[in-house]
Amino acid sequence: MMLASIFSFALKSIYRQRVRTLATLSAISVGVAGLILAGGFVQDIFFQLGEAIIHSQTGHIQITVKGYAEGKGRSLDKYLIADTKNLQQTISASSPSIVQTTARLGFSGVLNNGKRDLGIIGEGIEPDVEQSFGTHMRFTAGRALKDSDEDAIIVGDGVANALGLNIGDRVTLVITLASGALNTLDFQLVGVFQSFSKEFDARAVRIPLRAAQILSDTASSHVIVAMLDKTEATTVTVNLLKTQILKNEFAVTPWSNLSDFYEKTVELYDRQFGVLRLITLVMVFLSVVNSVNMTLFERTREFGTMKAVGDTENTIFRLILAESVWLGALGSILGIILGCVLALGISTIGISMPPPPNSNLGYIAQIRLDAWSVGIAGATGFVACILASILPARRASQLDIVDALRHGV
Repeated sequence: MMLASIFSFALKSIYRQRVRTLATLSAISVGVAGLILAGGFVQDIFFQLGEAIIHSQTGHIQITVKGYAEGKGRSLDKYLIADTKNLQQTISASSPSIVQTTARLGFSGVLNNGKRDLGIIGEGIEPDVEQSFGTHMRFTAGRALKDSDEDAIIVGDGVANALGLNIGDRVTLVITLASGALNTLDFQLVGVFQSFSKEFDARAVRIPLRAAQILSDTASSHVIVAMLDKTEATTVTVNLLKTQILKNEFAVTPWSNLSDFYEKTVELYDRQFGVLRLITLVMVFLSVVNSVNMTLFERTREFGTMKAVGDTENTIFRLILAESVWLGALGSILGIILGCVLALGISTIGISMPPPPNSNLGYIAQIRLDAWSVGIAGATGFVACILASILPARRASQLDIVDALRHGV
């Protein structure tokens, strides 16, 4: 029997066995749709977590003096970028994907409210530029910094709670310079913020860049942050800056390498989703095995008749596999359609999520669809159906003619 004839006959066979066909298609399509929904939910977690980190802490790309990431906790003065403005202009002109750059100056020290001290990690920032892309930083009290501010400070809500600070309070920042001398400046609290990370908010303070330079006795900065028009351009832009613009003069670090929390979260959810995909594959496999076995049991006399009129074992085996190919393809297509429709519906409504562990902010989750994840889900259902039919097909093709013809008599 020709291959085209086998597939044509297989299609007629699955139509004839409508009840069993419907059960098999249901098992496959529900499994595929479940994978699409679960995968889209996980992808949305990755996306929203990444955007929150980018727009509240790291930016898309950070350019620093080499060794800054490893040595910033010991001697910040060794990792200063001297000609910050020219470097910013060079970076901004290097790629159309870069929409903004801003300089930051890091420092660590002690914040004093007149009664007690708290160790902090601070940054001097360019307020108006930071405000334009800091969309995931929420102010629970007060306001953001402005370029016109001279002695203003904003702090994480963990800092404010630890020191009992209120808007308008005066505080003193104390840092130790490289020479060993202490330097202090007084500030007025104008804002209390929450970012995505409780750990960050428990120690973070921000002041205007010029104030941080005065406090640190320098005219330089430690970090240049580049913001892109879309996060997907990060890898290409990092490679461009490394190989063509900055060469080996500076370290160029993408946002995904700047957050240990993000990397561990992605690793955790990838493993969990891998287990979920395996469970779904097994469930589809067992459902299809059961359905195929029942169908073949009911068709035992049919296979005996086929053998009696001269069809070979290979013909019967290929026929059953062809039926499984049809079922797998149809079930996967139906599952993809069902999964995408449900994903769009759920995304339109949104899923209100509580703050994740170590986070202050909840968010509205969606089901994020992408061609790769949808394709993998469909392929999983298709492969499960084919694998589930191999052993039953082999067993059916090896039936004894006499026993098969006497089946059910």
